[in-house]
Amino acid sequence: MTAISGVEFLIWLLIAASAIALLAKYLRIPYTVAFVLGGLLLSLLRLPFLSPLQPDQRPHWLTPDVILILFLPALVFEGSVKIDLRDLLRDSAPLLVLANVGVLLATLVTGSLIHWMIGVPILIALLFGAIISATDPISVLAIFKDLRMNKRLSVIIEGESLLNDGTAVVVFQILLTGVIAGGLSAGNGLGQFVLAVVGGTALGSVLGYAASKLTQAIDDPQIEITLTTIVAYGSYLLANHLHLSGVIATASAGLIVGNFGAKKGMSATTKVALESFWEYLAFVMNSLVFLLIGLEVHVDSLAHAWRPILFAIAAVLIGRSLSVYLLVPLSNIFAERIPVRWQHVMVWGGLRGALALALALSLDNTFPYRDRILDLTFGVVVFSILVQGLTIRPLLRVLGLADGQA
Repeated sequence: MTAISGVEFLIWLLIAASAIALLAKYLRIPYTVAFVLGGLLLSLLRLPFLSPLQPDQRPHWLTPDVILILFLPALVFEGSVKIDLRDLLRDSAPLLVLANVGVLLATLVTGSLIHWMIGVPILIALLFGAIISATDPISVLAIFKDLRMNKRLSVIIEGESLLNDGTAVVVFQILLTGVIAGGLSAGNGLGQFVLAVVGGTALGSVLGYAASKLTQAIDDPQIEITLTTIVAYGSYLLANHLHLSGVIATASAGLIVGNFGAKKGMSATTKVALESFWEYLAFVMNSLVFLLIGLEVHVDSLAHAWRPILFAIAAVLIGRSLSVYLLVPLSNIFAERIPVRWQHVMVWGGLRGALALALALSLDNTFPYRDRILDLTFGVVVFSILVQGLTIRPLLRVLGLADGQA
């Protein structure tokens, strides 16, 4: 694989992404759904001019670790930098409960059911539960914009996804260490979890604040945007180096930059340029990631494992349902109430996406039950994006939540 062929691969992905995005807009379907379908179709086509997209022609450097480091910080930072911290604090209680206790509960329920139904060893099953527990709201939020959905519901769904990504990665890393070591201590695991979450939050907040102070002394859009890029990737890499949560560090940095640096230290011109830059970068990253999802899926393998995949889909939905329907009523006791109709949307709109696949693919080829985990993860993600993603709009209309209704 030469440098030229690697660039050619990326150019072909961008060409495919542009064509598919235009088609998705014409057909009025979420573009993430269209990208996955497009990737599946491209993986099945064996046309000579599409050879750069075939599995054996893809760049060797495009490993899962590279996907995590290249794509994840940009997607997390873009999601956090545009969220109003006041909106997030308004629902901080349910968001923190769902993003922490909810992820742990979903991991435990999903893993236990997978262990019981499929016979996978319990630690491996729990590892799969952690991989698949984080939600990805991209498709849902795109539909929300079209239907003029309630802003608070949008913030809850986006905020939970932003926070639970970091929790899921931390739980995944702890369980992975336990599998490799041959056992897991509950006390040590809880200590690692708290340290990674709290440490990542503190590190990201400090770096975000430092960058925000720098932007107050600079009035140059290009330099200020470059600073935010450094913060997005630097906080992620530094947190990982310190064995903290890179995702949480990047999210915290983005919240500080978006709510302090952008509002107090940037001119109106810089703010527009910053928003445009990160929106474009997020679109490109999402396009590439969801296309890669479709290209990586092996339809024959999924068809062969259809029964375990159905069990996994059921386990994931049960885990998600218990997390929402048990924890949201609890948070309603001491926070602003989240209606039952919204809870239905949170359950069915809890799609799975790029993070789950990147975590599954990051497992070493010699990892026990790796192929089974990949089949289950790909199956759940494809079902989530295609079935749940395409039916969320009718669900919103049935629940009377479309077009600004409460």
